[in-house]
Amino acid sequence: MKPFLDENFLLETRAAERLYHEYAAAMPIFDYHCHLPVAEIAENKKFASLSAAWLHGDHYKWRAMRANGVAEEFITGSASDLDKFRAWAATVPKTLRNPLYHWTHLELKNPFGITDTLLSADTADAIYARCTEMLQEDDFSTRGLLKKMRVKVVCTTDDPLDSLEHHCLLRDDPAFTVRVLPAFRPDRAMAVENPEVFNRWVDRLAEICNRDIADYRQFLECLAARHTFFHDMGCRLSDHGLEEPYAEDYTEAEMAAIFAKIRTGKALSGMEIRIFKSAMLVEFAVLDHDKGWVQQFHFGALRNQNTRAYGRLGPDTGYDSIGDFAIGRSLGRLLDRLDSRDKLTKTILYVLNPRDDEMIATMIGNFQDGRTPGKMQFGSGWWFNDQKDGMERQLNALSNMGLLSRFVGMLTDSRSFLSYPRHEYFRRVLCNLFGKDMERGELPGDFQLIGETVRDICYRNAVDYFAIKPLED
Repeated sequence: MKPFLDENFLLETRAAERLYHEYAAAMPIFDYHCHLPVAEIAENKKFASLSAAWLHGDHYKWRAMRANGVAEEFITGSASDLDKFRAWAATVPKTLRNPLYHWTHLELKNPFGITDTLLSADTADAIYARCTEMLQEDDFSTRGLLKKMRVKVVCTTDDPLDSLEHHCLLRDDPAFTVRVLPAFRPDRAMAVENPEVFNRWVDRLAEICNRDIADYRQFLECLAARHTFFHDMGCRLSDHGLEEPYAEDYTEAEMAAIFAKIRTGKALSGMEIRIFKSAMLVEFAVLDHDKGWVQQFHFGALRNQNTRAYGRLGPDTGYDSIGDFAIGRSLGRLLDRLDSRDKLTKTILYVLNPRDDEMIATMIGNFQDGRTPGKMQFGSGWWFNDQKDGMERQLNALSNMGLLSRFVGMLTDSRSFLSYPRHEYFRRVLCNLFGKDMERGELPGDFQLIGETVRDICYRNAVDYFAIKPLED
């Protein structure tokens, strides 16, 4: 029986062990998509407790605790940080075969160095005290953690209305050598389901741009101005979180009428909503292309399914599911609409439903341009799929139908500064796949060839693809 979480965790062959330890393990991290709060990096925050660093905002853990019968008071409620941690620790032994069991102990191992103790109700207080004490050290501040994890680039997720003041502070601080850049996330510019909320957002956009937004054309001009502002602040990526792609036919006149209607506070029909989103996706894609950005699309989340919980706790609290949206035909139309105008920029496509893996792996092949290596990317296993099985499915689909060697690799997609061991997890999975193929004779036993490919996927492909140079390398 292999020991749990030893140095060869997830590595099933000698070839996999060599690939991981000699080629993958020491590579830096290029975190091109995450939800880290940039203000906490700018202030170099130190967390008051392990719960504050580890449990606050982590809906993966919250879902497991609810499934284990933990009352909401000990999850998002008023219980003390210690009592919340005790509730989580008592849940951990019940997460066997859930990726949380792996992630939890990987995150205790790195950065805290806890390798000889499993988290449980019996060990909770000692682990809490030890880690909370370490979090008060300079090496465990937000900036210290990023450096300790060998992170070179972080791209956050930012609304077009964001002032980016904290990004500005980090940009102007020569003592901090991790590049922290914004990413343009214009979801609220497309969220026309609720006219009142949308109009408040547009009014704020007008205020920031210091001009009226009386019609659709002025709306687009203000969004373009914010896009330029983000570019000037170093942004080179956009991101969209969508249930599905939108690619309805539309005219400028239709868009002008739809925008005028919603600005009067009237609700749009279902088709009007789809038309509006279809047009805005094209407008944003053209802005991205013209500035040489990378665009990212996250498809397939069925959000906020528990209305009672949503009313009490709000979004992003653990009540979302994998959706079963049909996305292939409309995605092809959207990409073709852009490609036919020569306005299709570098693109990363993520899907939440694993049934879509092969469809996405083949779709990207339709729009590779023969000039830019890996221009169209199948994004890494996302959200419910960023675990061993989901990662392997994504890697195998991409291998079978595209070029895994051009893959830009793993991202964190997390709000926690302690989530970076997910890169280690991904690298072990990646090396295990390659190593098993080598041992079976399905790939040559050429460690230089395959090891350098592993290094490319872990880090170097992302540096080249995003054209964002780390401050130190």
